[in-house]
Amino acid sequence: MQGNQFPVVDVLIPAYNEEQSIGKVIAEIPDFVRHIVVVNNASTDNTRAAAENAGAIVLDEPQMGYGKACLTGMAWISKQEVRPDILVFLDGDFSDFPAQMANLIQPIQDGKADLVIGSRALGKRERGSMTIPQRFGNWLATRLMDYLYGVKFTDLGPFRAARWAKLSILGMEDQNYGWTIEMQIKAAKAGWKLAEIPVDYRRRIGVSKVSGTVKGVIGAGYKILWTIWRYR
Repeated sequence: MQGNQFPVVDVLIPAYNEEQSIGKVIAEIPDFVRHIVVVNNASTDNTRAAAENAGAIVLDEPQMGYGKACLTGMAWISKQEVRPDILVFLDGDFSDFPAQMANLIQPIQDGKADLVIGSRALGKRERGSMTIPQRFGNWLATRLMDYLYGVKFTDLGPFRAARWAKLSILGMEDQNYGWTIEMQIKAAKAGWKLAEIPVDYRRRIGVSKVSGTVKGVIGAGYKILWTIWRYR
């Protein structure tokens, strides 16, 4: 990103059974994005076809796991002749607002941040878009990060942007629920410039694989707390 040159921006979307929503997500992604990479994560519906029909590059990852899908997408991006300046992560359930992406990447463009978290806690949330366990989990996790690592966040939001040159060597490993917080902890420990901006949030299309089941809530909570403790 030299001078006023606009950065190369790619978007990575992990998707599991999102055939009803993925096309809507892709349609709202701004035109400045170069590649929209959807990782079809063991879907049993028509997610792959819906994403392809909407114009995305679709990769298949048969092993279940949010982090595993992200790692697969990043591996593909790393093999491109021209890598992006910025990689944006976005959910495939239409709960995020892709149109807010320009605001999300602005701190990186301005040289003020290497990682920008879209904070749902600071933005406007549609009623019912986040469950009580989700809100409490974010509150607890962000306060533990502050206590243990001295880094202040208000959310572990999936809508986020990172400087590719740094993200590609951060050593991301988590293959499921701990992906987002692992990135925030490792970025803080590596001395990255960190930022948050408010983003809006709406009720997702379909049933959440995490907050929509007791198993998902317990599994995500345990993994997030374990990850915080692991990297202390």
